[in-house]
Amino acid sequence: MTLVHHQRYHEHRQTIGHPERPERLDAIVERLKKEGLWKDVLAPEPVDLKLLGKVHTRKYIDSLKNFGEGYMDADTYIRPETYSIALLAAGGTVLAARKALERGKAAFALVRPPGHHAGPTHGGGFCYFNNVAVAAESLREKVGRVAIVDLDLHHGNGTQDIFYARKDVLYISTHQEGIYPGTGRADDRGDDDGSGYNICVPLPGGSGDATFELFSKKILRPVLTKYRPDAILVSLGADAHYMDPLGGLSLTSPGYVLLANEILGLSRELCGGVVSFALEGGYNVDALAEVVSGTVAAFDGRKVKYEYDRSGDEKGAGAYAVEDAVRKLKRYWPVG
Repeated sequence: MTLVHHQRYHEHRQTIGHPERPERLDAIVERLKKEGLWKDVLAPEPVDLKLLGKVHTRKYIDSLKNFGEGYMDADTYIRPETYSIALLAAGGTVLAARKALERGKAAFALVRPPGHHAGPTHGGGFCYFNNVAVAAESLREKVGRVAIVDLDLHHGNGTQDIFYARKDVLYISTHQEGIYPGTGRADDRGDDDGSGYNICVPLPGGSGDATFELFSKKILRPVLTKYRPDAILVSLGADAHYMDPLGGLSLTSPGYVLLANEILGLSRELCGGVVSFALEGGYNVDALAEVVSGTVAAFDGRKVKYEYDRSGDEKGAGAYAVEDAVRKLKRYWPVG
């Protein structure tokens, strides 16, 4: 599996005590090295501004560049170096996606800051540029259809906003209902040409392995099989883990890796193995490192030892939410 990483990602700082801290990436790199998985590592360049301009307005890009220092919102701080590091995060995600397309081999962009809350004219929620959206636009220069699967505690409102009226980029999001940013209803199914191509599966607290397995079987697999993307991008946040301090979902580390393996299998069936992951959330550093290392190992046909494998959702706590989404999607997709 190709890894993309830059040392400057570790230099990005929010405020003292902030959960999106450099230790997140420190722990991932340390665990990957310990497992013998730190190989085929590429260093990116900053994203091309013309490409970035396909996702964000020039006014917003310039405002971030010239912001100086202070709060973008209550949870998101900007420093003089934030802009240049955010350009590298977007550039790293683009590089991973392009290498996956070029090689037909999975890639993982180990980036900070994250991106899926950033929309065309705004950042927020720890995000500045929408890394995965920029990568999708990069791939669209070469292929016809891209699917984005957003596996994070929080809804990727920025990604949804960017592609809401388009069908060339399919967006699928699982997230905990009723928390930040308060978007991502099951009724949000896209507008105009994008009608049916925006899929939200908001889940109740307690949803974990059994619920996500149901989602994979009833929604993810049939939708992707029907859509037949030329490439798959994954916004991977490990904050849906039961160890995460910010949310109430209950995926285990093996549960995450099972989802990743399912997506890998789908990528091989549908698009020649072209799949690229990008790091989003995940704020228990040990669980985060375990999820990422388990994912990288699985894509290399290996396994790691799991510490966080206690299932808190053996009966499908969120099954009714998955079924509700299925009912609302039946007019568009062969789900269920």
